Amino acid sequence: MKLVFKLTAMAFLFMAASCGAKTESKHITALEISTEKAAQLDTAYFAGGCFWCIEAIFERVKGVEAAVSGYSGGDQKNPTYHEVSYGKTNHAESVKVFFDPKVVSYETLVEIFFGSIDPTQLNRQGPDVGRQYRSAIFYKNDEQKKIATEVKNRLNKAEYNGKIVTEITRFKAFYDAEGYHQGYYEIHPEDPYVRSVSKPKVEKFMKHFKDKLKEEYK
Repeated sequence: MKLVFKLTAMAFLFMAASCGAKTESKHITALEISTEKAAQLDTAYFAGGCFWCIEAIFERVKGVEAAVSGYSGGDQKNPTYHEVSYGKTNHAESVKVFFDPKVVSYETLVEIFFGSIDPTQLNRQGPDVGRQYRSAIFYKNDEQKKIATEVKNRLNKAEYNGKIVTEITRFKAFYDAEGYHQGYYEIHPEDPYVRSVSKPKVEKFMKHFKDKLKEEYK
């Protein structure tokens, strides 16, 4: 289902480009982060369905310097979108989040992640079905694992009656997605998939986490 949506989206991308119908993006790539700033940042890795949605959500969080769409959770090196979309790699569409721990904690990022997806859906998010669209938190160290597990357990008891299926698994590697995926939500707001699937997710986040938004998004 997802591949059909995104193929339509890609066709729209080429049409929009030929017509000059682009929107200025606030998306910041990892390469645009200064060396001095990078030394102050930590990283977190999440998978929650379409990476266009998750990337756009974290980009709006105060304390997040950049969010990059990519692939994680599998064993194949340098996977392509085509391979991941067809479920050939066990990678999930994921997002690498560069954040300043002095401004936003890892715990807060985990809470935002759970609050912006449906963690009870197994191997899917909405219309996007398959292991490549599973929800997962890829932890880098024991501290991240501890925090992610505590948040998951707390929400399981308080809100989800033990139905959370989000995986919490050790981080292996992250591979950047192709360039046209980066900042897609910002650049192509009229894309059919963005309007019908991504936008409601982003708006849900903005409604429930108003105090976590960057000033330019309030």
